[in-house]
Amino acid sequence: MRLYAVVAAGGFRRYATYRTATAAGVFTNTVFGFILAYTYIALWDARPQLGGYDMSQALAYVWIGQGLLAACAMMGGGFEDELMERIRTGDIAVDLYRPADLQLWWLAGDLGRAAFQLIGRGVVPMLAGALAFDIALPGSAWIWPAFLLSVLLGIVVSFAVRYLVALSAFWLLDGAGATQMAWLLGLFFSGMLLPLPLFPGLLGEVARMLPWSSLLQIPADVYLGKHTGWGLVEAYAFQGAWAVALLLAGRLLQTVATRRVVVQGG
Repeated sequence: MRLYAVVAAGGFRRYATYRTATAAGVFTNTVFGFILAYTYIALWDARPQLGGYDMSQALAYVWIGQGLLAACAMMGGGFEDELMERIRTGDIAVDLYRPADLQLWWLAGDLGRAAFQLIGRGVVPMLAGALAFDIALPGSAWIWPAFLLSVLLGIVVSFAVRYLVALSAFWLLDGAGATQMAWLLGLFFSGMLLPLPLFPGLLGEVARMLPWSSLLQIPADVYLGKHTGWGLVEAYAFQGAWAVALLLAGRLLQTVATRRVVVQGG
């Protein structure tokens, strides 16, 4: 485990070196946060309590989304491009023969990246939103660790989805299309554009059952105190079940791909 801790720390340091990109990201998240916030204000003025959220909760939702956008890599920007390039060039064969688990290696690095993005690009936009708008704050101190645990589970789910997408490069000539499809689905079904309770009928029910709801909708609802007691346990179980299922699917696909590399190499 020490090896993967070192990889995670390396992932954190790697992204910490891009200071200009981080500053640009903070600025972009903050600007888009203000645009979305005023859009939500207009919408909630016309429809108070829309989706079961009051105005302050809706505004908090906006800024939580901006805080988690980069951490959960909802628009890409994680490890997947690098992994797909290694698959395309054949360098992945070297990785498969290393005395380290491929999936855990990339997971550790992505957790380090996510930790930096959460601190470097997440905190400032949320503080800006809290200063500029009357946003809902947690009613008790225990909600903060509950929220962070939900965020961690969401990051793992995000990694698992993107790992599957990256491994598709073993069979596709170009994984760019799969990557773009994944982040479009992530933006829509995570609740980044609108909270999922606003989705009508069957679409809303399906959206809440998909893995992408773990990235934003569930952590935001935990922050807003909508999951408490047994409901909080169920929310964690939902995120955890998707994380395990997707990680196992990634491991299965990795095994198939490894056999393919071995056969071709032989």
